[in-house]
Amino acid sequence: MQIPVIPGTGDAVLAQRLDQLIDDKTKPRGSLGVLEQIARQIGLIQRSERPRVDKTQIIVCAGDHGVVAEGISAYPQSVTWQMVENFLQQGAAINVFARQHGCPLQIVDAGVNHDFGVRAGLLDRKIAGGTRNFAQQPAMSEQQCAQALAHGMALVAELDCDVIGFGEMGIGNTTAAAAIMHKLTGIPVHACVGAGTGLPPQGVARKQQVIEAAVALHADANAPLEVLRTFGGFEIAMIAGGMLQAAQRRMVLLIDGFIVSSALLVAARLQPAILDYCLFSHCSDEAGHRGMLKHLQARPLMQLDLRLGEGTGSVLALPLLHSAVAFLEQMATFSSAQVSEKNA
Repeated sequence: MQIPVIPGTGDAVLAQRLDQLIDDKTKPRGSLGVLEQIARQIGLIQRSERPRVDKTQIIVCAGDHGVVAEGISAYPQSVTWQMVENFLQQGAAINVFARQHGCPLQIVDAGVNHDFGVRAGLLDRKIAGGTRNFAQQPAMSEQQCAQALAHGMALVAELDCDVIGFGEMGIGNTTAAAAIMHKLTGIPVHACVGAGTGLPPQGVARKQQVIEAAVALHADANAPLEVLRTFGGFEIAMIAGGMLQAAQRRMVLLIDGFIVSSALLVAARLQPAILDYCLFSHCSDEAGHRGMLKHLQARPLMQLDLRLGEGTGSVLALPLLHSAVAFLEQMATFSSAQVSEKNA
């Protein structure tokens, strides 16, 4: 399949102009800290001295995982479809936060083991009723993986937005994400595995054992798409495809937590320039996320001990983006406000 080619955001002339604009605001240089970096990055992404973040979008992809048969989750697989119903009834955290911040929200069935029928608010892109058990065989066929990536690209191709964030729902997907993390970063499995939905220590140990055995079984799966196909989920693949398309279209990618970051690991191995388009909303409380962010050389905007997923961290970070572009556009300069600059 055709992977979108992502251009870098490097533009020395524009970068210098943005730095001048930021430094000329009525404040000591650098005193708005990370907000200044956000404003600069968004300006480079959008190739503009007056970047915008008015049009936002969150896409939550849901899918089931065959590996739950190995006893790696504190919750039964049925919770995936039940939570999708909760999304559709506007009762989940992501619904609350998206509503609060005026952010459109799209729920996508990427591969849930349930027949929802035709439902308002639910986009049916079901590949199958869940992946296969990667403890025994690759989670996806090559065709299924390619189809999930293509669906993600097509979803984003239809959007008109400045900022996009992805969320996920899928019992078992922290196990898939941990396996992907291990394979693509080389970080030991024990450092990639966490409690997920709330496993006790013996449950975490079981998850680690399952991943280690699966990694040994699929030792030849090393290329990024092969890792995704072997260990991933339909929702993870769809998110990876959506991210690639979004970056090609010069959207700001607001990255959520552990599972979404595992999709980014795949996308970044395919197109490293995608990282120029990423703002990392938070560092999850899921054990492996800090190591994942360090591998990506990413600085999270918030530390709130979140581990819910659903795209919640991305929505909560939106006000920071709004503030960054607002000060760049609206804040007075030393000359316009007739304020004396720092003595030489």
